Formats: sequence, structure tokens, C-alpha cells
Amino acid sequence: MPAYASQYLDLSAAILRRIGETQLDNIGHAADWCAASILAGRLVHLFGSGHSRIPVEEMFPRYGSFPGFHPIVELSLTFHNQVVGANGQRQAMFLEQVEGLAEVILSNFALDARDTAILFSARGSSAVTVDMALGFRKRGINTIAVTSLANARSARLVHSSGQRLHEACDLTIDICSPAGDAMVRIPGLDTPVSPGSSLGACAVVNALKAEIAHRLTEAGQPPLVLTSSYFVGEERSRELFERVYEDYRRRVGVLYD
Repeated sequence: MPAYASQYLDLSAAILRRIGETQLDNIGHAADWCAASILAGRLVHLFGSGHSRIPVEEMFPRYGSFPGFHPIVELSLTFHNQVVGANGQRQAMFLEQVEGLAEVILSNFALDARDTAILFSARGSSAVTVDMALGFRKRGINTIAVTSLANARSARLVHSSGQRLHEACDLTIDICSPAGDAMVRIPGLDTPVSPGSSLGACAVVNALKAEIAHRLTEAGQPPLVLTSSYFVGEERSRELFERVYEDYRRRVGVLYD
């Protein structure tokens, strides 16, 4: 029996269980803010650096998602597929700790206090993500941290404000992954493998997405959803894709007025 695969799955199930037991009220609160922004014709901004790009893309665009979200993904902070050399991991990790970069990013957009922002970070200690939270809050925008509190509390303080992401935001959703993130220990290997933060963050994203869709539908504005042909057939699926992208294009137009 593959015991270590089983161990990882058991630990992952425990993360999902803890999220369900402890975070539903905060997910509901966050859904209220996000739905209000979308109903107002505004946007929910999403930001994450490094591997925290993963939950940004999980929120939108993909099957089962809908317009109203604005992914902010800086390639210099996230595109490190080559690992070393040009566009490598070292550069991305360096830039994550440069204060002031977030303000340069935010200066591209016409933001509004009716917007909401969700900031993703497994540790919550990168300077650029804390800076983004502070920048959004300075503009009167509600901010939501999606982070591991156990991980954050064990992380070294980096930002000059003395804050980690959950301390810089208005609301926190704990993804319940452990300090250090990697969860499986192998005999004879002195360092653990197999992190749990991406699983927790993506679970939170989809739980939040479901609650927002419910609120929009209850308000008489059901969202246009990117939908697989399995559910609606090829023609309807293609139609929905086009309508979703056009709706998204219209919505993000407010950022450049």
C-alpha cells in the first residue's frame, strides 16, 4: 500500500475539515463583500505572488467561474518556470520583498471604494502582498487575506510596517495548512515534502465562489458561468464562453476610465 500518498490524503482531508469547522462565517462575510462589489458593477481584485498565483487562477477564469473578478498576476512575480537563468525563481523571490512595487502595480487601475480585494499568500509575509493590502485599504477598499495563520505566525517579519498579511487586511480566511507547509515526513529524509497550502487556498476559493453565486442569484442577477459542454452541450457552452468574456471585458473597462 502506498502509505505516504495515503498520509498526504489524510492530512489534506483534515485541512478541509478544519476549514469547514472554523472558517464558514468568514467565508460568508467575504462573500457578502464580493457580491456587493459585483452587484454594484465593480470588481473583486485578486492578487498573489509566487505559487499564490494558483488560487487567483482558480477563481477566474475557469470552468465553474464567472465575471466580477479581476486577476492581477505579475509575470515577474509568478512566471519562474525556467527556475534558473532569465525569469528565474531567484528574481521572483527577490522582487516579492521589494516594497513600493505594489503601489506601482495599483497605479495602473482606476480603483473604487466599492471594490473588494482578495490577497492570497500561504505565509502572508511577502512585502509585495502586504503592500498590496495596504494600498487597497488606503483607497477605502475592503481587503480579505486568504492565508495560513499557523504558517504566518511562524514566518519572519519582512514588511517595514511590522505587519503580516492577515494583520494588514480587514478580514482573514485561514486556509488551515500547517506551519512550514510541507506535511509528509519520509524515514531517512530529513525534510518534509508535499505542501497543503494550495489545496486549502483552492478549497476556500471554490467555497467562496459558491456563496457569491448564491448571493448574486438571490439578488436577481445570476452570474454568467463558464460551463462545460457536459452540462449544456457544445453550442451553449461556446455561447456562454463568449458572453462571459464580453461581460468581463465590459466590467474591467471601469479600471481604465
